This record gives sequence, C-alpha cells and structure tokens, in this order.
Amino acid sequence: MAKFYADLHIHSKYSRATSKALDFEALYLWAQLKGIQVIGSGDFVHPAWLKEFKEKLEAAEPGFYKLKSKYAKAVDAQIPKGCRQDVRFVLSVEISSIYKKLDKVRKIHNIVFAPDVKTAEKIQTKLGKIGNIHSDGRPILGLDSRNLLEIVLESNPKSFLVPAHIWTPWFALLGSKSGFDRIEDCFGDLTKHIFALETGLSSDPLMNWRLSQLDSCVLISNSDAHSASKLGREANIFDTEFSYDGMYNALSDPKDKGLTGTLEFFPEEGKYHYDGHRDCKVRLTPKETIKNKGLCPACGKPVTVGVMSRVEELADRKEGEKGKRARPFYSLVPLAEVVSEAKGFGPASKAVQEVFYHLLQKLGNELHILRDAPIEDIKAIAGDVVAEGIKRMREGKLQIAPGYDGEYGKVKLFTKSERESLTKQMTLF
Repeated sequence: MAKFYADLHIHSKYSRATSKALDFEALYLWAQLKGIQVIGSGDFVHPAWLKEFKEKLEAAEPGFYKLKSKYAKAVDAQIPKGCRQDVRFVLSVEISSIYKKLDKVRKIHNIVFAPDVKTAEKIQTKLGKIGNIHSDGRPILGLDSRNLLEIVLESNPKSFLVPAHIWTPWFALLGSKSGFDRIEDCFGDLTKHIFALETGLSSDPLMNWRLSQLDSCVLISNSDAHSASKLGREANIFDTEFSYDGMYNALSDPKDKGLTGTLEFFPEEGKYHYDGHRDCKVRLTPKETIKNKGLCPACGKPVTVGVMSRVEELADRKEGEKGKRARPFYSLVPLAEVVSEAKGFGPASKAVQEVFYHLLQKLGNELHILRDAPIEDIKAIAGDVVAEGIKRMREGKLQIAPGYDGEYGKVKLFTKSERESLTKQMTLF
C-alpha cells in the first residue's frame, strides 16, 4: 500500500490553447515540484503524442509508465533535492463529443483511461475511423457519449470513462448550456459503468453531494492543466496499491476505500462559479439571475448560467448531506498565488517566483508546503506575510470575487493595509 497524489486529467502540446512546452520532460519536472506522483498522460488518441509516449516512456508497475532514464537525467538537475520522487504516467485522454440527443445539441467532454499501450492503440484506431484525431490532442467527434463508453468498455475490461468537469456550462454532462439533467439521459443502458465523476474547478464535493443521483459515483478532482506549471491545482489522494489496478479498484469498487480524499480549488476561483456576462463585466448570483429573468442587466442578452445556479436547479437535498461514497476534501490556493497575495505582485513576477523556488529548495514540494509544512518553518524562509497567507488559506480565511462566464475568480488573503502593516512589523523586527 502507498499514499500518493494523482492528477489524472491533463493535456499535451498537441491540444489547442496549451503551452508548446507541454512535453513529458516538463510534466516529469513539474510533477516533482508540485508533489504529484501519478499523472494522466493526456491526449493518447493523438498519433504524434502516443508515438512520443512510446519513445520516451517505459513500463513500470502494472499499468504505470515512467520516463526513460536518458530523458529523466536531462531534467533531474533542475529539481531540488527535497522535491525528488518517482513519477508515473497512466494513459488518459479527454474526448469532446458533439451530437444531437433528445432534440438538443449536446457537447460533452469525457476522460478515457486505458491500462496499457495496446489498449490505447485499439481505442485510437476505432476513434480514427469516426473523426479527425490528428488536428487536436482533445479530438472533437460527432460521437454519442454512450457509444464512446461502449468503445471504451469493449477495448479492455479495465478501460474506463469519467465524465469531465461535469458542471461546466458549455461542455459537460450536467452543464447548463449543452448538458443533460440526468446521467441516465446521457449514458442510457450503460450508466452502471460510470462509477466516477470529475467535479471541475468551479464546483467542490459539497455542492455535488446535493444531488442524490450522483451517490453511486465517487468524485475525483484534477487540474485539467494546459501548461505544466498548473499541475496539481486539483488532485486525488490515494492510499492503495501503487498501480493502475490499485487506482481502478479504488474508483470502481464501492467497498474499496483506496481513494481517501481530493484536493480542490476553492470553487469560487473557477471560471464558471457564478452567472454572468464577461463582455459587460457583469457577475450575478443565482438569485440575481432569476430576478433579471436570465438576462444581462447591461446589454439584455442571456447570461452564461454558472455552476452554482445549475447545482441549485438540479439539487434534491440540502447542503451538508452526503452520499455513501463521499470522501473528505481539502481546499487549496496554489502556492504562487499565495506568495503573490503576500508580496502584492503578479504570480509570474520575478519577486514571487524567487520566493516560490526558495521555498521549494528549503522545504520540499508545493503540496507539502501548502498542507503540512510547519508555519514557523515557512516564516523562517519566506517571512511573516507569506506564512500568514498560508495559515489563512489552511483555515479558509479568505475572500474570493467569484469567477463567471470564463473569468477566473480573484482570491484575496490580505487587504492592502494588512499587507503593509505586516510588512512594516517584519521590517521593524
């Protein structure tokens, strides 16, 4: 048995709107900086990416793959000693299905997992006959989600499908714009083979527990990273056999307790938490949307209905009630954002990046710093303001202007005067 963090939904440099530097070496590097031991490969249906997978990776534990030493060695020097650990990959891909069902156009994203390269190739060949798998790492296919699930199940008894970020308005199982109201409406006679659902950045388990129809599924959380530095912003905590089977059993078997919890964004930080209209800079709560009859008060056009409203619409119980497969969850703010708040500069600024890397050098990986490192140790290395920021984040003492219509939410850990006062105290000391 092993305890490990897994981030199972990512992309490659072959997906649209992703970093061109998103290759296996970058994922191997950033997984260690973040504290992630198992990563989804992303994009395995894309011919060039699967070719690269076969060239650069080799089999490790059953169903797990590792970077070959000649590629790993080129990166190892950039990894602080306290962050170094084994990194494994599992075969995964996100598929975008656009099709008509029950008199409406549906746009659904699903994540598919395969236990080995041979199975991945089988799925790739089948999907290659249905649509274009060359132009985008996340292929867009005119394929019913139920039929995609059938292809996955036929490829291997251990292949499985997880509906992705299930609440996103435009591309998700329960999304307000092009999703369904019930899992059964999407997957029909194969619904019993759906045993895990991905919460997405704009929702957390607490919100999902309000729907009794989701009780038979376990909830997972992943970064959906489009660049390697975004790895681990959401992740899963496993305590199970270190193998594909270990994870598969923890997700598929209701009696298996191998998935012990998830790491979450504060859902307000996600891009679709509230309703709104980005072009007009209008952000609305569910009540305000109802009051405005679903229209933007600035331009009169329909607003994008976000996750909070949609959960409210489909929920059949009060907040706080849990299903049988509920797991604990822990809400985090990425370390660079905490340092950014403490310093008053952007997350990508030199001042913030220097503190970020200094913390990794001295204390270990990001998840260890955010969750477990003693506050006194953080204070000794990064100062009072950063330490206080992490303390507040752990206690959930923060303010967030919620995200809406594709805009990320904005986290506030300090007011300007608090930051100045803490900095002044530090200088005096």
